[in-house]
Amino acid sequence: MEGLIMTAQLLLGLSILVGLHELGHLLAAKAFGMRVEKYSIGFPPKIWGKQIGETEYSIGAIPLGGFVKITGMIDESLDTKTLSAEPEPWEFRAKPAWQRLIVMLGGIIVNVITGVFIFILIVYSRGENFITKQELNKHGIVAYDLAQQLGLQTGDKMINVNGKDFEKLMDLRSPEVLLGTDGYYTVERDGQQLRVDIPNDIMDKLSDKNVDFFSVRMPFIVGQIQKESNAEKGGLQQGDKFISLNDQKIQYFDQFSAVLDDMSGKSISAVVLRDGVEKELNLDVTEEGTLGFGVVQDTSMLALSHRDFTLGESLGAGTAQAFNVVFLNIKAFGKMFSGDVSPSKSLSGPIGIAQFFGGEWDWANFWRITGLLSMVLAFMNLLPIPALDGGHVMFLTWEIVTGRKPSDKFLENAQKVGMVLLLGLMTYAIFNDVYKLF
Repeated sequence: MEGLIMTAQLLLGLSILVGLHELGHLLAAKAFGMRVEKYSIGFPPKIWGKQIGETEYSIGAIPLGGFVKITGMIDESLDTKTLSAEPEPWEFRAKPAWQRLIVMLGGIIVNVITGVFIFILIVYSRGENFITKQELNKHGIVAYDLAQQLGLQTGDKMINVNGKDFEKLMDLRSPEVLLGTDGYYTVERDGQQLRVDIPNDIMDKLSDKNVDFFSVRMPFIVGQIQKESNAEKGGLQQGDKFISLNDQKIQYFDQFSAVLDDMSGKSISAVVLRDGVEKELNLDVTEEGTLGFGVVQDTSMLALSHRDFTLGESLGAGTAQAFNVVFLNIKAFGKMFSGDVSPSKSLSGPIGIAQFFGGEWDWANFWRITGLLSMVLAFMNLLPIPALDGGHVMFLTWEIVTGRKPSDKFLENAQKVGMVLLLGLMTYAIFNDVYKLF
């Protein structure tokens, strides 16, 4: 079922974004009097179509893109049979270069507008939940394996990042920090301040499966008890809160785990708080160092902050968040070219994108991912690769600057090269998705 929900969200999100992108091209073309022969969401074979005026509107069976076919334009269809004749007034090639440039930018512009609009609405409707620096440093962090490799330790208090103060936990793990160069954390440990460097390839390491970084350290309570487990046999109950193990004070789960590891296969005395009353229990620890219960973080010990935004504030914050997606993509490309980030871990095809949506239908998350993809789609389409909008923009900019139009044969061959590159990239992304599943 999760796979079906992921697929449904992917198809709906892509259909919205591709439909709007191609609509941007169509509206710009029609505004300048160009004839638009076809408008399709999805690639052939066609499963539905309707002729309205001069344009056929259709839905294709392969929902991984779309296209508009504008008369007199060399596009992915490579239909050049009419190019030997003199251009008609309604053809793409008959129009001034600046008009053709606006048509090619139409889809990108609409995707940017869509992404910005979605981010503004999310900021305005949901506000922001966050953990402040003050709350984080009440208990410090829990450092997982990767953080420990960097030199962080559980219990560290975070002072600043890259020499600058921060407001909230997410500032420490933001893409700007993790995609930066020569970054570092300043932490307080045992009353001393220490510098912990962030490696330039940290995002590559975080891309590995089952790798976590660090999170806020919180007290815990006992969750669901496994049937016939040592926890159940020893009288432990859901909702209990550990006070001590073998007379050692226990507040955090990392402390609890360390004691149990030392007592594997042995009995241990515990004091728990239950309904405001302390209870003494004797518990048998398994050879694996467990008792057999789930762990629930005691969020009552942590104050979660919330901020609402006015409409005016949302316009600024939402727009900034949307364009930040583009800037981070540029940084990520730079990291790939420098070798700090592996393309195989960073590039995702349809399977990887579907996983971003998740296996539960959450409309807030759906629109957040759709807004992000809208900005990514705009950025990717602006890349100067033939067969992408950016390739057309590159050639049209050359024509405007130099006054010389590339020959139709050159544009046709460039389109073929671009199609090969894109098909190769798509094939790589799909196989990479399958590989990462295993």
